[in-house]
Amino acid sequence: MSLFGKIFGGGGKGGKGPSPQEAIQKLRETEEMLTKKQEFLEKKIEQELQIAKKNGTKNKRAALQALKRKKRYEKQLAQIDGTLSTIEFQREALENANTNTEVLKNMGFAAKAMKSAHENMDIDKVDDLMQDITEQQELAQEISDAISKPVGFGEEFDEDELLAELDELEQEELDKNLLEIGPENVPLPNVPSTSLPSRPAKKEEDEDDMEDLQRWAMEAM
Repeated sequence: MSLFGKIFGGGGKGGKGPSPQEAIQKLRETEEMLTKKQEFLEKKIEQELQIAKKNGTKNKRAALQALKRKKRYEKQLAQIDGTLSTIEFQREALENANTNTEVLKNMGFAAKAMKSAHENMDIDKVDDLMQDITEQQELAQEISDAISKPVGFGEEFDEDELLAELDELEQEELDKNLLEIGPENVPLPNVPSTSLPSRPAKKEEDEDDMEDLQRWAMEAM
């Protein structure tokens, strides 16, 4: 039986193979086992190296035996490293395959649901329904437009005549307001509160000038 057959507990040709989840779990358990084996071998290698150093000058035979065991452990460790790389690669491939399987399964489920939803639908009936909806919307718009138009009850008026009549009314109102304003209603200006400067009379000025002329004549004599 092969190594993977032992890991997965494989049976005969007619046996049912493990599920992807079971295989992934088995591979993870194997990785854990091999990792522990790695740690054990690394410790053994370190121990044998210390024995070889200790007996290097005292007991060469013991030192050589320790180095031989160290080489075997290193060989086993290298084999485990390669096996771990292979198992990790296989586990990742299984995980990706399992993910793709789940995705495809869900997509198939959704496709069946969509098919079931459209099973009772006829594209011709859908087109007819959409056409009816469009016609009803257009009819509703026409009704709304008709309702929103102002109703004149059959009476039509000339707008220019109405404007001329409005101008006459405004002019009559203006004339009425002017007639109501009389002279007695016109306010007079207020009298100044400050007094004007006084100015001497003309006669007094002439008398002063005459006296000055006489006085000048007397002095000249």
